[in-house]
Amino acid sequence: MTNVKIERVALGKGGPEVGVQGLGCMGMSFAYGPTDETEARATLERSLELGVTLYDTADMYGLGENERFIAPFVQAHREEIVLATKFAVVLDPEDPTYRGIRNDRPYLRQCVEGSLRRLGVDEIDLYYLHRRDPEVPIEETVGAMAELVREGKVKHLGLSEVTGNELRAAHAVHPIAALQSEWSIFSRDVERTAVPAAAELGVAFVPYSPLGRGFLTGSFVSAETELSADDFRRTIPRFTGDNAAANAALLEPVRTIAEARGATLGHVALAWVQQRAQVHGLPVVPIPGTRRRTRVEENSAATRLVLDKAELALLEPIADKVAGGRYADMTHTSAGRE
Repeated sequence: MTNVKIERVALGKGGPEVGVQGLGCMGMSFAYGPTDETEARATLERSLELGVTLYDTADMYGLGENERFIAPFVQAHREEIVLATKFAVVLDPEDPTYRGIRNDRPYLRQCVEGSLRRLGVDEIDLYYLHRRDPEVPIEETVGAMAELVREGKVKHLGLSEVTGNELRAAHAVHPIAALQSEWSIFSRDVERTAVPAAAELGVAFVPYSPLGRGFLTGSFVSAETELSADDFRRTIPRFTGDNAAANAALLEPVRTIAEARGATLGHVALAWVQQRAQVHGLPVVPIPGTRRRTRVEENSAATRLVLDKAELALLEPIADKVAGGRYADMTHTSAGRE
C-alpha cells in the first residue's frame, strides 16, 4: 500500500490549489447500482490521505442524497478540501426518466440554498452550472451566479458541458475557474472548441468520466448483461449491443501498453488524460469516480505514469473509432451545440 501523495496544481487563474486528481462522488450513492456505504466512506478518507482534495458532487445526484452522503466527510475536513457541487438539472421523483434543465435566477437561488443546507456548509468552494439551457443567455445565468460570490455563498464559478464560445461569453461576465466535461481516450469532442478556449482564458479543465465510466478499465463489456438493472450505464449507447463489443476491441492498444508497463488499463487511460495538461497548455484535474479504496489507490498512482510518444501515438486513433454516443441524447452537451 502506498502513501505517496499526488502533486498539486492551481485550479485556473485565481482558483484554489488542489491535487492534480480529484474524486467524483456521484457513484457513491447514485446511478451505478448498490453501494457499500462503509467502504464508500472509507474511500473518501483514503483519497484525502493520498492528496486528493477536490471532491465533486451535484444536487441532482439522488435528489440531494449524494450531497447528504458526503456531508459528514466535508464537515470533518472542511479546511483541507475543495468542495464542488452543481445546479441546473431538474429531476422528477415521480418519473425517474424525466430530465429537465433550468438556468434561471429563482431556480439557482433555490438550488444553492438547498446544497448549502444538505452539505452543512456556509460556502461552496466551486459552484458549477451543470448543464446549459440555450433558451437562457449564459451571461444572465453567470451574472446571477456571480451574485452568490459577492454574497459569500460561493467562492469560485464553474461550467459544465459548454462550448468554447459559451465559455468566453461567461468568462467575460465573471471569471470562470473550471470547465467540467467528459474527456477520455474515448471522448475527445471537447478538444474542438472547449479546450482551446479554456487554455486561452486560463480556465482549468476538470474531465469527468476519464475512465469511460469504468469501461476503459475493462471492468465490464456489455452493460446490458453485466450491470445491475438500476445502473445508469445501461442507457448509454456505446456500452450496449454491438457497440459494446466493437468498443471493447478498441482497448487492445491500452492493454498492450499496460502489459508492457506492468500497469493496469486504468493507469494508462488516466495517464493519457493527465498528460493533456502538457499537450494543450492548461491545468487538467480529472475526477475519476470510485467507491472503493483499492481503486482510489490505483487511480492516484496513474498521476506518476508518463506515457512516451510511441505510446501516445498508439492511443491517438481510438476516439475516432468509438461506436455510439456518450449519452442517448447529446443535445445537453457541448458536442450537441457545436
